[in-house]
Amino acid sequence: MKDIGSVVVYGAPWCGDCIRSENVLNRMDIEYKKIDIDENPEVEGYIRKIQKGSRKIPLIVFEDKSFLIEPSDEDLISKLEELISN
Repeated sequence: MKDIGSVVVYGAPWCGDCIRSENVLNRMDIEYKKIDIDENPEVEGYIRKIQKGSRKIPLIVFEDKSFLIEPSDEDLISKLEELISN
């Protein structure tokens, strides 16, 4: 596993974009914590705060407090490569 600090994926098992993003993380051997928003409704306030009222998933939050919302594979890979190189 590549250590890039903490990575948290807020998503749901029924979300195709979440599955796709998790596949990218798995392929790149990145350790991450997965939080199912359906099983953990208490995170909704946090998600809406970060997204200024929206509730889009996946929301991927990195240790440096940066985040991606519904990233394309290319955007997620680019961010991960940036973190790996630092």
